[in-house]
Amino acid sequence: MRKKEKTTVRKIENRHTESIFLLIRGVEVGLASGLVCVGYRFALQFAEDGLFKVLDAVKGNALKTALWFAALCVIGVFVALIVRWEPDAGGSGIPQTSGEIRGYFSLKWWRVILAKFLGGTLSVFGGLSLGREGPSIQLGGMAAKGVSRLTRGDITTEKRMISCGAGAGMSAAFNAPIAGTMFIFEEIHHGLDKSIMCMGIVATITADFVSKIAFSQDTVFHYEAETLALRNYWLLIIMGIVFGAAGAFYNVAMVKARELFKRLDKIPDFIKLAIVFLISGTVGLYLPQVLCGGHKMTFFLFNENPSLQLLIVLFVAKFLFGMFSFASGAPGGTLYPLCILGAYLGAIFGDISIDTLSINPDLRQEFIILGMAGLFASIVRAPLTGIILVFELTGNMENLLPLAFVSLTSYAVANIIGTAPFYAILYEKVLENSEDAPDMSESGEKVLQSFNVPIGSALDGKKVSEIDWGKHCLIVSIERNEAPITPKGDTVIKEGDTLVIMISQRRFSRDLKRVYEIINKQ
Repeated sequence: MRKKEKTTVRKIENRHTESIFLLIRGVEVGLASGLVCVGYRFALQFAEDGLFKVLDAVKGNALKTALWFAALCVIGVFVALIVRWEPDAGGSGIPQTSGEIRGYFSLKWWRVILAKFLGGTLSVFGGLSLGREGPSIQLGGMAAKGVSRLTRGDITTEKRMISCGAGAGMSAAFNAPIAGTMFIFEEIHHGLDKSIMCMGIVATITADFVSKIAFSQDTVFHYEAETLALRNYWLLIIMGIVFGAAGAFYNVAMVKARELFKRLDKIPDFIKLAIVFLISGTVGLYLPQVLCGGHKMTFFLFNENPSLQLLIVLFVAKFLFGMFSFASGAPGGTLYPLCILGAYLGAIFGDISIDTLSINPDLRQEFIILGMAGLFASIVRAPLTGIILVFELTGNMENLLPLAFVSLTSYAVANIIGTAPFYAILYEKVLENSEDAPDMSESGEKVLQSFNVPIGSALDGKKVSEIDWGKHCLIVSIERNEAPITPKGDTVIKEGDTLVIMISQRRFSRDLKRVYEIINKQ
């Protein structure tokens, strides 16, 4: 028996006794992802501080301004060269990470880390409205892949580690380990796998620990807010409807902007990005608050109490500049910028509500926090992640109920409108040129994948032999009420079962998609 086949058989035999192995791997993933993402946070913080020092130095001086604009052109060209050298480092990196987990790509982990690190830092130093959180998810996943490759992990373990590394990256970026774990299941893995849950919880907590050593244990947002009276909860439903529509519009606008930018294919990328950075420099001279991820805007919003008119100006400017920055394809994420947009839209909604309904003015900060979760839920379509994320960012247990009201309403409204989730759209765009391409697998090793049979699935009540799983898939175990069942042809599948399926790596992406369709068919 070949070594890779022995590895697969051993993993099946040890599936129910591998907890210690998963815990150890979780620590490895958390440490690697945490260290890489902490380094990235330091680099972006240094770049952002340096940017505003430069803007202060050149303001009012024509010669210094001209030199700064020349430097921005050089930065734009260099970023274009970085993205050309490693295209998978462009944008936030979340779709590429999802594609890796599903078998469509095999990213060169060290190149992605290096290119994302350099490109993301330069993009922030140039002022583009891009955040660290999306890139941290990709960096975490690639750091985990590096650990797997260096320790010669099998392919099943590697895919689990990449999933958990992505969650650990989010944990390190936001100091939000629970949200990082939830993000693995809601957005990255799209399903509950107990092995991934075990490894993922350890990885996100470890990454959070590493991050807090570097950046302190304080929550990101500190505020004292009044609690909205239950009789006014109808206002949260209206807020959810507004934010659901806003999130749907955001998704359409961002994708259209990206498509428009790509149509300019006659202009070389280095010229396009040089122009992008020049425009960023112009924005920095007149409206520096909207530059970078939005941390300056957060401080201004919570501490300066801006007027409604100024809130609207900053919200529109941040949206337009963020859309422009995202469309350029420069390395950088949209997670934190969209949270900032949600915060400003929440402040606008709160100010209007307070003025027209004579609500307690102290509730303004509560509306800001609710706005973050509401827009996140409608754009990303991961409401549980959004609720938990905002809770961890604030540490306020009392806002969980209003967060749920706004987030779930916003999520439902966005679904009713019919626009696809933001990262799902980007994922499909990334796959457009590889839909018919062969899997980028490197061996004939088998991958173990767990699938939960949902309520209403067409599989409920059917025998294993009645389903055409494909010749490259084999059900090796069915878990029911925590008890494993050895599947036979006449074994009946029931709702709530967990199917452990062995899939050939050579056809992993195609067969994985096929099994998902079979299991989720109603």
